Amino acid sequence: MKFILGTMVCILSFSGLFSQTKQHPSLSGIIVDEQTKKPIAGAVITIQNRTTTSGDDGHFLIRNLIPGKSSITVNSLGFEKYTNTINLAKEGTTLQIALKGYNLFLQPLEVKAIRAGSKAPFAVTNINEQEIAKTNLGQDIPFLLNQTSSVFVNSDAGNGIGYTDIHIRGTDATRINVTLNGIPYNDAESQGTYWVDLPDFASSLNSIQIQRGVGTSSNGTGAFGATINLSTNEFHEKPYAEVNNSYGSFNSWKNTLKVGSGLLNGHFTVDARLSKISSDGYIDRASSLLQSFALSTAYINKKTSIRFNIFSGKEKTYQAWYGVPDSLLATDRTYNPAGTEKPGTPYDNQTDNYQQDHYQLFFNQELNNNWSFNTALFMTYGRGYYEEYKAAQNFADYGLTPFTIGNTVLDSTDLIRRRWLNNHFYGQIGSLQYKTNKDELTFGGGWTRYEGNHFGNVIWAQYGLYTPNYQYYFYPAVKTDVNFYTKWQHNFAKYWYSFADVQYRTVTHTMNGFEGNGNLDISRKFNFVNPKAGITYSHNTWQAYFSYALGNKEPNRDDFQASLQEQPKAETLHDFELGVSKKNSRFNYSADLYYMLYKNQLVLTGIINDVGAYTRVNVPNSYRMGIELQGAYIFSKWINAQANFSLSRNKIKSFTEYIDNYDTGGQNAVQHTNTDISFSPDMIGAATINIIPEKNITLSFLSKYVSKQYMDNTQNEARSLAGFFTETFRANYTVKNFVFKEWNFILQINNIFNKLYEPNGYTYSYISNNHLYTDNNYFPMAGTNYMLAVNISL
Repeated sequence: MKFILGTMVCILSFSGLFSQTKQHPSLSGIIVDEQTKKPIAGAVITIQNRTTTSGDDGHFLIRNLIPGKSSITVNSLGFEKYTNTINLAKEGTTLQIALKGYNLFLQPLEVKAIRAGSKAPFAVTNINEQEIAKTNLGQDIPFLLNQTSSVFVNSDAGNGIGYTDIHIRGTDATRINVTLNGIPYNDAESQGTYWVDLPDFASSLNSIQIQRGVGTSSNGTGAFGATINLSTNEFHEKPYAEVNNSYGSFNSWKNTLKVGSGLLNGHFTVDARLSKISSDGYIDRASSLLQSFALSTAYINKKTSIRFNIFSGKEKTYQAWYGVPDSLLATDRTYNPAGTEKPGTPYDNQTDNYQQDHYQLFFNQELNNNWSFNTALFMTYGRGYYEEYKAAQNFADYGLTPFTIGNTVLDSTDLIRRRWLNNHFYGQIGSLQYKTNKDELTFGGGWTRYEGNHFGNVIWAQYGLYTPNYQYYFYPAVKTDVNFYTKWQHNFAKYWYSFADVQYRTVTHTMNGFEGNGNLDISRKFNFVNPKAGITYSHNTWQAYFSYALGNKEPNRDDFQASLQEQPKAETLHDFELGVSKKNSRFNYSADLYYMLYKNQLVLTGIINDVGAYTRVNVPNSYRMGIELQGAYIFSKWINAQANFSLSRNKIKSFTEYIDNYDTGGQNAVQHTNTDISFSPDMIGAATINIIPEKNITLSFLSKYVSKQYMDNTQNEARSLAGFFTETFRANYTVKNFVFKEWNFILQINNIFNKLYEPNGYTYSYISNNHLYTDNNYFPMAGTNYMLAVNISL
């Protein structure tokens, strides 16, 4: 924690001191379109291992360079890559660089429609392909985002491979909207994101945008704390091939093959990826076998692009979702109870198995200089089950009759069951976009339909099973979602921009039965209007903004499993955001303040529904408020640093806790006021220091701090997770034009000080013999562990 704060102070307080040290040459200039001579915004300029982007006026500036000959490259979407050798003068150099445009339509409009632009009044983090590649060693996407602001992550297996989760501003995955090329990805029923179903998807990504808060209107489930937009639709001009391999602790492997045709006949491209990730996991038997592929082909001409994507992920993971009891945490922190109901050794196929196939078809069309249109059709097909050995199961719970042996009637048996989910999720998104020098206007929306079948099979029983693969429940569900939105950004005065956004969304969810309550049929419809508005000031190196956004969100499937008289209400969020930032070629820093006021937020209180299951209920008032600080500074050509720190307050104003009372057979009610929201640490920080001793070597020291958090909403110290501080070391070494085009070696040592910590867990309290007992279960993370990668560009 002190290290992170020290890094922030160093970046923000001593930047002036360093700026007064010996000056080195600077490189400045403007990037323009060769044909139109108009400035190009967002071009990426790289020289001497330093990178910056051109501003809205096309200008750029890089300070603190070494005089003499240097190679410079400039990349911008829609233009040919520019490469040249220049001679930097001691007093500085100014250039005008003209980029030659492709006579092709390359803008990914499906992504642009939902992403926040550079002048949008929201808290945004953008991550490019190069930054993704530095950390892509086989861990799931949440772990690649761990150093970003207000983020903390966890892993069931303890090493970031398999089932993983992410929290942003304390909100969990069910409240984070995720899109893949603008297409919704969250599970339609649970509203969660299962990253394990997208193994090695990071190897196909060219950019990620994180919007904290409600953000702009998007497709899919409502953003109730953040949005993560993932984009794969990248254009590669030249043919390429890559072989990426990683190996590390716990017998962890990542093998990836990527190939691309480049531009064929001036119009066609084909890109493909094949991946396999495997690991034994840190937790006992927490193994993972993850396989995936991706194929993308496109036709592009001057005003039209058509792209078809197919990608698929298949996972088999040994169940590790039960956690380690607190009684064993100190002596056996890798303990896994999964499969231990089987007599003798644990059941060897206590696994989760799932495959998910994605089909995406995009059509983009430029109508004229101001108007453009896009639409996309998609279908996601998922199917899989988790298998488990269960001991002493009552025949009646499975619709089976008791089994008789001689004069003995057996009411229960050991068995092996599979619980299945088979689903289709399909629909269409689209947008019409208008752009001038002062206005950006987008009309968009989409429709989706989810058809899911939940069913269970008994595949073996010690007694009483006469039908092979016997089905003991079947509960179908259908969910439809239609939304329309309009966004308008207007440059209404010099340096000033307004933003307005309104979305209408209607959701219908029909469920025919739930496990344990097969006769409960629920059909609910929700209609939401979600307006957003804000204002931005942007001049030179300063930018400031203020915005308000309203978000509404329907309950998830489990919430509906209540009596018809106790059905949950939709949740509402009022999000106020205020931010200021300053950025130039050498440093940047920002501060974002937020106040997120929830109405009818759904939380666990311990109450059980009419079938004995714990369910979430609406609490009238709760809120999150905080400040997010970020900073980065280039001290010299061989050292730079960046850090972020979030300080927040997350409260439920009033709710009633329900505790099981084994003495009475009922529940005791306990009133609470002004308590912390579960899994919402008050402080989250991250810092990175990069040392570049040689041109092709980068040594990075990454720090992460997360303060204490509570596992329920009572703010009870006995039900809390201790704060933790970890350090990671990463070394990156690049060799070019030795046998192959490029070799990239990465060594990453995680948790170098062997910190024993648990970022996730769950708790259960009950009363017995007039005494309150609390049982906690934790999900420990691995101590010191490593990954080593050898990536080859052919």
